[in-house]
Amino acid sequence: MDRNFQNNPGPATGSFNIGRLLVFVLALGTLGFIAYRYYYSDGSNYTNIPKEVQIKYVPADFKADIDYDNALPILANPERYSREFDALIHDFNLSLLNHVANRMNLSDSLKIRVREEYEKHHPYIEKLMFNDFIAMRDSSSSLYNSWYQNQLTGAVDVLNEVASKYTCFLINQILGTLLPTQEGKIYVKGESVNTPCGVALSEGLQPMIARLKERATVQDFTLSKGILQERVEKAIAELGTMEIRDRKGIGTSKQTKVLGVDVSSTEMEMSAISILKVGFKLDKYFDINLSSKSGVVTVTLPEPEILSHEVYPRIDKLDIGWMREIDQADFNKNMDLLRREFRREALESDVMEKAKQRAIELMDTMMTPMIKGLSNRYELKVRFKSVTNVPAEEEKQAAPDK
Repeated sequence: MDRNFQNNPGPATGSFNIGRLLVFVLALGTLGFIAYRYYYSDGSNYTNIPKEVQIKYVPADFKADIDYDNALPILANPERYSREFDALIHDFNLSLLNHVANRMNLSDSLKIRVREEYEKHHPYIEKLMFNDFIAMRDSSSSLYNSWYQNQLTGAVDVLNEVASKYTCFLINQILGTLLPTQEGKIYVKGESVNTPCGVALSEGLQPMIARLKERATVQDFTLSKGILQERVEKAIAELGTMEIRDRKGIGTSKQTKVLGVDVSSTEMEMSAISILKVGFKLDKYFDINLSSKSGVVTVTLPEPEILSHEVYPRIDKLDIGWMREIDQADFNKNMDLLRREFRREALESDVMEKAKQRAIELMDTMMTPMIKGLSNRYELKVRFKSVTNVPAEEEKQAAPDK
């Protein structure tokens, strides 16, 4: 009786087999759905994002609408070529925007709107970039930069830093205005895709900077060679008021490894003494105005600037390995780093304000006896005027009252 019960499965065993079949079918369906999503949906993970806010990149070659050769002298003298600098930044930014629009496969009508939208932002964007460029550029040391073969390459580096600061803001501001977004975001289909900002930086900005730097390197070398054949004599009216003396050092070490083992090592330590003078170039601007109505004699001087900077280097230690890892370029680089650090600290200190105060004291000592000789009611005032952009023939001041 027990044997017959074991050979005839009951209804519980049949229910168990049906349950296993259902689990198998469910698992198979889930795997099929995952495979379909992976192979037939371009790898997109944004299942709840409307198609109208999704962008898919397409291949596009970057085309820069700038003249690389003309851009270098503009970057070297942005104050002199202020209009050309404006046009350069305009074309520079539009090249980035156009490339992103091409990569995102925007319609022709949207591309036109991208350019139109940029025109609204260009005036203040250009002004911000110009001010940052001037602030970061060491404009008072062009001769030193030419000698160390980095005048134009340094200007290109500054442009790269300034453009990197504003590119993402510009891209996001314009595309966020023209394209539909979800919660302020633009979604790009595909796996491991770059952002529109990343496309502009890596595929647009970096190639433009690389081409500019390549041309700048050649021209810097040519300019530095030209200095060997130059002798310039120039009379300059200067009023020197402050002198800064400083001393700094720098060290360089290089190792050569073969299969992870050091086989040669070179060390160099360099120090330098810096003598930097700050004052006023009176040949740029100098004016004396007497007003009998107000009883004031006004002396106007230009803003203070670095008049001269002398650096005296010294090699304190030089151990050259048998593979000679350090060459002439390393000496020049370390020397230029020291010079730049001297100037940076001087410009970031209060030396310019001290120079102004010293100039006021000097003018008071020189001019007050003469002014009091005219009349005791006259007093002296000293003003300072920015003369960055001095016209070829500056308008004459109104004739003083007699």
